[in-house]
Amino acid sequence: MNVAERDVDANLATVFREEAGSLTGALARYTGDFALAEECVQDALVRALERWPREGIPARPAAWLMTVARHRALDVLRRDRIGRSKQAGARRASPAPRPDDRLRAIFTCCHPALAREAQLALTLQAVCGFTTAQIAGALLCSEAAVSQRVSRARRKIRAAGIAFRAPEPEELDARLGEVLAVVYLIFNEGYLSTSGERPESRDLIDDAAWLGSLLVGLYPREPEPAGLLALMRLHLARIRARFDTNRELVLLAEQDRSLWDHAMIQDAISLLARAAAMRRPGPYQLQAAIAACHADARRFADTDWAQILVLYDLLLGVAPSPIVRLNRAVAVARVQGAAAALRELDAVADQLAGYHLLHAIRGRLLHELGDRERARAAELRAAELTTNPAERALLRRRIALDS
Repeated sequence: MNVAERDVDANLATVFREEAGSLTGALARYTGDFALAEECVQDALVRALERWPREGIPARPAAWLMTVARHRALDVLRRDRIGRSKQAGARRASPAPRPDDRLRAIFTCCHPALAREAQLALTLQAVCGFTTAQIAGALLCSEAAVSQRVSRARRKIRAAGIAFRAPEPEELDARLGEVLAVVYLIFNEGYLSTSGERPESRDLIDDAAWLGSLLVGLYPREPEPAGLLALMRLHLARIRARFDTNRELVLLAEQDRSLWDHAMIQDAISLLARAAAMRRPGPYQLQAAIAACHADARRFADTDWAQILVLYDLLLGVAPSPIVRLNRAVAVARVQGAAAALRELDAVADQLAGYHLLHAIRGRLLHELGDRERARAAELRAAELTTNPAERALLRRRIALDS
């Protein structure tokens, strides 16, 4: 592959990741058929892969993809006797993407007729433009499992004739939790990327924050959207301090807190307080409260680890998971010591054997206990498993210093 072809592939990947959700959403609104819309957007991408290297990237690539996808959809509807009634309505509808098309598409993919894992995998691929590897990293599963989940979800959507529409108010509880999960997975992939050479993606971060703000506006009486938005903003407030001038990762304990956006922190805490006043605590509110404890500390040494541990205990009560237990172990180490934290890690070791942070945290705890040989082995394993270049560089620096 020559340089020009690589540039086309890179630009196409960027366009598709940024526009896939809006294109699919707009075309589904246009045709009334989500499965058909997704298929036609994928076909348009294939056409772009065939033509752009020869003809060059068009001035408006997203519009080009939409035109090709729309023509393909109309061809399918013309050949489909069942689709003729849809075609009449499609001609009256506007195919242009609207600001809420991506959110509508997310709600469609998060239909309760689909298994939760299928909802998340399908949405991340079809709406967010994630690769199979990115989805596998986000959901802590294999790429083969992701492919199976997406295939099953697509068959289910087509067989069940799932309608493309935002849910009615009475359907909210069945979908909102998964929609929030998708938005947070988008944010996490942007905050610390699992693929590519960049350690973070500000586009994904901003996209998730925008979707979060839309959800808060749409559902002002639901506390968890506000909790999620507060959580994302608390992380965003630290973004300038996360990497040094060489784009190397700076851990929380070593960050220059003068670089934090303290106005954003206060806004996020106020948003969290509004959510808490509804007296329906949920996992995003609790995670935001943990982040607020970190943000409130003027120095790392001032962190209220005892309060953080209490919050993790509450979080385990409402949303138990191996990841929560892993993160809780960090607080246990600060409150009860490294040995107690290692026992917590042992309880989830089998479930998270392929997760690099399990081994990275184990390595630090073993180092604190003076077991340098096992600490080095754990950190070497973490470095093998991570796909983020900044995390890998940090682990390698640690290993070199400990040698």
